[in-house]
Parts: sequence; structure tokens; C-alpha cells
Amino acid sequence: MRFLKIYSAKIWTLIALVSVLTACSDDFLDVEPIGTQLESNFYQTEEEAFAGLIGVYDVIGWQGTDGWTMQMGLLNAASDECFAGGSNASDQPDWVAWDAFSLTPLIGPQLGLWRKNYTGIYRANLLLEKIEENRGNFSESFAARVEAEAKFLRAWFYFDLVRLFGNVPIITNTISPEDAFTLKQATPAEVYAQIEADLQDARATVELPETLPPDQLGRTNQDVVAALLGKVILFQNDESRMGEAAGYFQDVIDSGNYFLMDNFGDIFLEENEWGPESVFEIQFSDNVPGDFGCCFNSGPVNISTEGNYDVQFFGMRDYAGPLYSAGWSFCPITLDLVDRMTGDPRFEHTIIDGNMLKQTAGATYTEGYQNTDYFIKKYAPLAENLATDGATPLEWNNNKRVIRYADVLLMAAEAYARSGDDGSARIYLNQVRQRVGLQPYPGSFNGQALLDAIYRERSLELATEGHRFWDLVRTGRAAEVLDGFETGKHEYLPIPQEEIELTQGALIQNPNY
Repeated sequence: MRFLKIYSAKIWTLIALVSVLTACSDDFLDVEPIGTQLESNFYQTEEEAFAGLIGVYDVIGWQGTDGWTMQMGLLNAASDECFAGGSNASDQPDWVAWDAFSLTPLIGPQLGLWRKNYTGIYRANLLLEKIEENRGNFSESFAARVEAEAKFLRAWFYFDLVRLFGNVPIITNTISPEDAFTLKQATPAEVYAQIEADLQDARATVELPETLPPDQLGRTNQDVVAALLGKVILFQNDESRMGEAAGYFQDVIDSGNYFLMDNFGDIFLEENEWGPESVFEIQFSDNVPGDFGCCFNSGPVNISTEGNYDVQFFGMRDYAGPLYSAGWSFCPITLDLVDRMTGDPRFEHTIIDGNMLKQTAGATYTEGYQNTDYFIKKYAPLAENLATDGATPLEWNNNKRVIRYADVLLMAAEAYARSGDDGSARIYLNQVRQRVGLQPYPGSFNGQALLDAIYRERSLELATEGHRFWDLVRTGRAAEVLDGFETGKHEYLPIPQEEIELTQGALIQNPNY
């Protein structure tokens, strides 16, 4: 059993007890307590504090905050790997807007993504304050570890926010409603500094373990913190710090806790969740059956299933045939990605060829919006995994592999290449290639050609996993690859207009929106 899947019932108890940031009609910064007496009496024991920690972890898996806001699917649609898709052009306007870069302050997924991450930050801040306030009730080892995990999670949420929005407020304590009208947005550099400070504090905590027993999978550990630290530095594009980033990735590699699976196609099978290639996964479960009236995280009490909605979105609409269950035809794969992956051994494990299914297996499906007859396979809705209770489209239990070992190897290769160590870069690039039977690059392969090869390998190895859009943005290639992308504008989403109005103009809109 795994950490969040064991304690999902406690999550709902916690959410009913403590206040959260978002409400249907209130600002994300409106922290007027819901059930103040209950909150003041909570966090008194290690069990209650642990439930509070689960409540922070829970937010990283939210996918329905103010709409269908599954970040992986949205990022796929924003990249050159997928279109938005769905039943028609008006099915999910927010998805279509990011796909077409027709975003406005009122149209796009920004409100849900903003509120989700600030809810997580609020919960982390509240937990940190309560741990300090009631420290005498906890063993020091328990308190230190929970603090380290809360800081890791706060860094996680801020990393999403700074990449999504750029200039965002830094909030490191619970605040009053009045403070919402005086908050100032920090620069990306300031936000990154806060992220690094939290991660460094977590990494310096000796109580944060290096490895986890099976019943704690889903919690962070030293390797996850090191991997995220390296990634955070890599994304800041400071060439003078690439050796530092490489060092954190090297720590994960040297831990000996991970290795590449022999068969690439096995990585995303349910039985291989938390396999040898998983550094960190966002966990989902089918043990909290729900219906379509309770699938969104909104309001003072957030009720949801614990299923992975992306899986349902990615499936073929009205599908009838072998292997798969019907889905909603979002994120049809572009012909650009098909062409890029043709001939690569990972193609068959990444992309479903719908026409081939029709011809060889007699399958049928309804062609959705922007149909290409190619679909995401890594998170496809397998018929054998269909839930037996609740609203089955909302109950998929596929974990999202958000930090894979192959990703760490390729980030290490990039960091080494950018720091001038081409030899180390080739070693890790070639490990990823040789796993799928591709020839290694020779020792004469250096410089920009090597770096370009690393970027290409990322696009093949990690396709449809939500990495491509940010890889294009951070390396300055987005405008030349993505139709409609405007440099100086679409690197970030617009600040949600609702939040600007609710803070009476304290928040300033991003440029060119």
C-alpha cells in the first residue's frame, strides 16, 4: 500500500476541518477560517499533524480546480506534441485557448492553476505554523521531517507558479484578508530564491530519509529534493550554475536507488508504479468513488474523486475494440510528433495508431475535434483498469510519473554539456539511448551538436508527459516551433482577471495581455 492511497479517507476529514484559500466567490487570498474552533484545536497530536501533511500532498494531485485543469494534459496541448482536441472547438475553450495561444485574462486555464497552487501554499504555511506552535507535542524527529516535507511542497507549488505566471506574490505565512490588497508580486528571480531556500532547508534536514519503505511511497525523500533542486537551477538558465545543477542530479544517480527498466513499454503499467525508474509520482486511486457532481476542487470544502482525469481525456471517443476503454479524445497527437518519432523504438509505446487499430482489430471510434487518428498511449485508458464503482471515467488510478530516472539522466546530460563537461553529458545521454537499442553517440560528438541531441532525446523519451512546452520556453525555441506563440507574451499565462479584480488591482497583469 502507498502513502496517499492508504490515507485518502483522512484527507477528506482534514479538508472538512481546516480552512482553505479558495471559495467559489472569494479571492484565493481570502483566508477567513472555516470552522475556526475546529482549526484551533487541530494539529495537537502527531496523528493530526500527519493528516495535515497529507492535506498538503493532496493538492499536488488536484486536477479540477475551477474547471478541468489537469496540468499534464494542458501542457501537452500547449506544446507541439498534441492539439487540444475534445468533441468540438467549444468543448473546453480554456484548453483550446492555450493550444492556439488565443489566451485572454478571462479565457484560459489560469484561474484554476493559480488557485490550486496557492491553496497548496496556504496549507503548507498553515502546517508549518502549527508545527512550530505545538512543537512540544511532537518528537523532534517527527516535527523536523514534517517541516522538511512542507517546505518541499511549498517549493513545488511555487515552481509551478513561477513557470506558469512569472511575477507572483511570495506568501510564507498565513495572512489576513486585508493583506490581499497590499501584496506585491515578486520577480521570478525572487521566487526562485524562495524555492531554493525551501529546498535547501529540506535537503539539510537529516530526518528526511534517503529511501522510503513501501508504505510511505508518495512522500518526498532526499533524492526527490535533489532532483527538484537541480531542475529549478536548470530552468533559471544561469550558465555559471550548470555545474551546480549537475551535482544535484549526480547525487540522485550516485544514490544507486534507480535504474532504467529494460523494456520502455513497461514503465507506465500499473504494476510498475513506483518501479525502479520512478523518482517521484503523483498518486491517484480508485478507492474514493464519486460522481460528476463532486469532481471539482472548489469551494471551502474540496470534494473530489482521487482518480486521474487525464486518462479519460486522452482516450478515443466512443471507442469500441480491444485493449482500451472509451475516452473523450483530448490531446490528439500532432503529425509533427508522429514524424519526429517515426522509426524510434519508443513510438509504439508512446503513440496509439488509430488507423492501425481500425484495420487490424476492427476498432471504431468517433473522430473528435482536431483528430489526427493518433492518441496518447502512456496514459491511455486500458480496459483492464476501468473502475468498478462510482463515475468510472473519473476513477482511473494511473499514477503520473512526474520525475523519471531517464529525465534525471537527460537533465544531468544537459547540465554537464552546458558546463563544458561533454564526456559526462554523453555518458548519460547514451544510457537513455542504449536502453531502447539506439546507437550511442561517439566521443567526437561535442558542443552544440551534443546539446541539440540531448534536447531531441528529451522530446522522444519524455513525449506526452508534460515536459515539452517548458523545454521549448526555457531554451528559447518556443516561437520558432509553436504556431501562434509570441515572444514576450506566451512564456506565461495571464494573471487571472478574477484575482486582479478581487485584490482591487494589487495584482498587475502580465505584459501584452
